[in-house]
Amino acid sequence: MAAVEILQSPESEAPTLRLVRAGVVPPMRYLGGPGVHERVARRSRAHARRRALALGALVVAALVVLAVPGHSFGATSPTGLSSDLAGSSVLAAGEVYVVQPGDTLGTIARAMNPVDPTAARALLVAELHSRVVVVGEHVLIP
Repeated sequence: MAAVEILQSPESEAPTLRLVRAGVVPPMRYLGGPGVHERVARRSRAHARRRALALGALVVAALVVLAVPGHSFGATSPTGLSSDLAGSSVLAAGEVYVVQPGDTLGTIARAMNPVDPTAARALLVAELHSRVVVVGEHVLIP
């Protein structure tokens, strides 16, 4: 087996090619010289440190998102109803309800919170400063 070696001689301007035997080809030099292993180890440690920091930031972000109460994390309305059920109830917080004939605080409270109307009733009493509603009265739903 043979190999080709490029020779650069000071006498000629163009490099010349020479055919050499396979066992005579000089060994290849690695770029970088002394200290290559230290640089590789330092680069590997820096990469591991960046991975650890990114993982830590991801964990902190996940904990912050889970700590913030919100609609998708099971928050409750002022009436004690979960956000999902409060969205499906007849009366929502901030609405103005006009009392109809036959309405009582209990029926309005059940429309606000069908699961547990007692908390809604207490909020209505605090809002109206009364336990009685009058037909045609405008009630701000708490």
